[in-house]
Amino acid sequence: MDTSVCILELLGVFFSIGAWLCSLATTIMSQWLTLSTDLLPAESYELGLWETCVIQDLGILQCRPYDSLLGLPPDIKLARILMCATVATGFLGLLLAIPGIYLVNSCKGTETIRAKRVLKMFGGILCLAAGILGIIPVSYIAHLTVLRFFDESVPDVVPRWEFGDALFCGWTAGLLHLVAGSLLVTSCVYLQDEPCTLPVTLQRNRGGIQHSYRKRSEYV
Repeated sequence: MDTSVCILELLGVFFSIGAWLCSLATTIMSQWLTLSTDLLPAESYELGLWETCVIQDLGILQCRPYDSLLGLPPDIKLARILMCATVATGFLGLLLAIPGIYLVNSCKGTETIRAKRVLKMFGGILCLAAGILGIIPVSYIAHLTVLRFFDESVPDVVPRWEFGDALFCGWTAGLLHLVAGSLLVTSCVYLQDEPCTLPVTLQRNRGGIQHSYRKRSEYV
């Protein structure tokens, strides 16, 4: 096994784990949008996919879940669906990629290098899909926020929502998913067959002990 292929596989899995954690954090976080106003400087507001929060000047955080699913704005509904799909797709891609790398069960008789390559390929493709699914809702919410922020029909005294930390975390997660998927798919292209030597076995004969060496193809 080429060392560069192992490095690509490990980097792909490492970035995939980081991307999935960032996607999960983005889905849970309430800081998708933030709002502060000069009229109430002691309070600031946060809007997430599952709840809205009020942060007081003393550091007190009060959050309230949305009352109704059907009453949610369309952009929040879409973001919920796509982010849940991102988390599920990224987790499934990670589950497929880990058993497909070279260092996991690298010399099993029932495994073939083709099967491991297929697992890793599907894991990489799912990571790429998770990256695209995660970037879409984050970018869509950001696009709507920019349009509403610069809407000239709204008076200047009316407070406007701005980007929250969850949007930047979501962009980071999408980028990491794309990088992880690219690394896993690239490692499949360079993966080659290599021989695998079985452990030495001892055979007891009348004349003494003989060493028996057998070789079979290593299926990674």
